[in-house]
Formats: sequence, structure tokens, C-alpha cells
Amino acid sequence: TAKFIHTVVIRNNKFNQSFPILNFIKKKTTMVVLTKPAIDHFPIVKNSFKSPSFFNDIPVIDLSKPDSKNLIVNACEEFGFFKVINHDVPMEFISKLESEAIKFFSSPLSEKLKAGPADPFGYGNKKIGQNGDIGWVEYILLSTNSEFNYHKFASISGVNPENIRAAVNDYVSAVKKMSCKILEMLAEGLKIHPTNVFSKLLKDEKSDSVFRLNHYPPCPEIQEFNAKNLIGFGEHTDPQIISVLRSNNTSGLQILLKNGHWISVPSDQNSFFINVGDSLQVMTNGRFKSVKHRVLTNSVKSRLSMIYFGGPPLSEKIAPLPSLIEGKDSLYKEFTWFEYKRSAYKTRLADDRLVLFEKKI
Repeated sequence: TAKFIHTVVIRNNKFNQSFPILNFIKKKTTMVVLTKPAIDHFPIVKNSFKSPSFFNDIPVIDLSKPDSKNLIVNACEEFGFFKVINHDVPMEFISKLESEAIKFFSSPLSEKLKAGPADPFGYGNKKIGQNGDIGWVEYILLSTNSEFNYHKFASISGVNPENIRAAVNDYVSAVKKMSCKILEMLAEGLKIHPTNVFSKLLKDEKSDSVFRLNHYPPCPEIQEFNAKNLIGFGEHTDPQIISVLRSNNTSGLQILLKNGHWISVPSDQNSFFINVGDSLQVMTNGRFKSVKHRVLTNSVKSRLSMIYFGGPPLSEKIAPLPSLIEGKDSLYKEFTWFEYKRSAYKTRLADDRLVLFEKKI
């Protein structure tokens, strides 16, 4: 049996060691013993040397500049993805929430499980969705509009539920405001009136928006497996209108270009990254593309990301805007957000969710 066992020494760092490998790991002080079949439970990808490891031309939008609206439109057409700077989200909100997240994810698994299961809201570990997708990730999923029971965190040592609530509320409020500004600039760039055609859906008191904290622990043992990368979160598109991502200073995010190459996004803990979602693709009649993206693990450092998913009310009808299909055919059937969300949650991560809602022309 010895040939199937790899021993990996990891640093004595509470945050880095907090992630469990369920029944596959046995801990002895600072030594982790991992059987090779254990790693095979997780998706892996081969290193690609044909694509650039970093792509320096990802659009960077300065929200304080007068030409930002046109640059945003171009970025949504070409990439479905861009970075924003001068965003006016207070750094204290970002650092406060990151600090609270680290406290939580550094806790023992037995403590974190008290904040779960994710049904869909709460703490989740490895399992992504209900259809068999797994990743090297643990997370907290929260609704931004319905009351989440933060007292689930009360019994976790060193974690104050009121501090988490306050940190999430401050952060989400600021990021939502920025998201609405971006969507209004986008509408202006598309010459759509009124310019709140997208942002009003996020501002609606019944908006079905969610917030997610993802923790990707380091996985030093992946270097033992033919230089393959472990998937932290598998390739997918986001079903909502817009996604706003911020992560710590650890890389791992990749997006898929039109030419079929995956490119790595350089980390930037002071900026935000914006994703076009499926719903925005439909509302622009395919002019904007919902970007496919994934996260790879880092073998040395933990990655912590915060994602705001701006969604419409459940009863909202999603269809191409009339002003964007003048003289053209509508590519999509009309559907409610509830219908699409229900359909999307029945699929696997990498599935093309929109294909069921395309018109047959």
C-alpha cells in the first residue's frame, strides 16, 4: 500500500490547515497523509503552455472617466468581463468583511458545519449544487434581501454573528450601489432609455440577489500529481444579470476567451471584476456574452473571494429589450427569472443553460 500514499508537509498556519479533506486526510501535528485515490475525487485540468499564463489586455475601466460608458459596452461585447477601478467602495468595508470571513473559515470543520447546510443558504463544503459537481472550495451563501439566521455563527469560537452581519450589510450595500452605477452607464452607452432599465431590477425590494464568500485552501499535494491543477470551482456562467467579484491577493480565476483559450486573471485585491450574466446576455439579445469562468487552486496560498450576484425579482420577465432588436429577430423566448433559475439549478456547472430558452430560427 505504500506506493499509493503521499505525505505532504504543510505550514503550521491555522487558516491554511482549516479546510478538511473529509475522510481522505489523517492529521498528525503538521503532517498530512493523503492517499492518491483521494485526489481523484476532484476535477483536474492539465497545464496548458499554448495559452499565455496572464493576459494583460483584460479591460480596465476607470469609473471616474467620462468615456467609461463606451468602454464598458466594448468590454461586455468582447470579453463579457472587465476590471473596475476608482469604484468608491470604501476599503474599510472590504477589509472588515475579509477579516470576518477569515475568522470563520479558520474555524474547525465541526464548528463551521453549525452554519450549514447550504439549503441553499448557509455553509457548504466541496459540494456545488445538487447535481454532482464538486470543487476544492468551502463557502457561505447568503441572500441579500431575506433574513439569514446569522445566529448560526454564535456557537463558533471567535466568531461574532453581529459583526458578520454588519460587515456583509455594509459591503453588499456599497457594491450594489456600484453595480447599479455600472448598469446605468452600460444602458447609456447602449443608448437605452430610461437608463435604469437594468439597475431598477437590482434596486427592487424583491430583487433576488445573493452574496457568496468562497474560500479556496492551498493544495500543496497537487504538485505530486503530474503537475496538474485542481479545480476549485468548475467552469460555468453566472445566471443573474451581473456579478461583482473581489478576491484577496491570490490568483486562480480564469476566463474563457472567444478563441477557446483559458486565460488567468491577475489578482488585484483593491479592484473589482465584473461578469456579464446569462440574464444580461438575453436582455441584450446576445450582444453581450455571459462569460464562462473557473477557479484553479493555488498550491501555496489560500484564496478568499467575495461575489455579489445581482438578480431580478423572481416574477420579472426576461427577454431581449425591444430597442435592441429593432430590425432583428429575437434570439430568446421570454421567461421569468424564477423559470430560468429553476431550470439552471437542475443543470451541471458546465452546461449551456440558455440553450433551452433559445428560439429556433
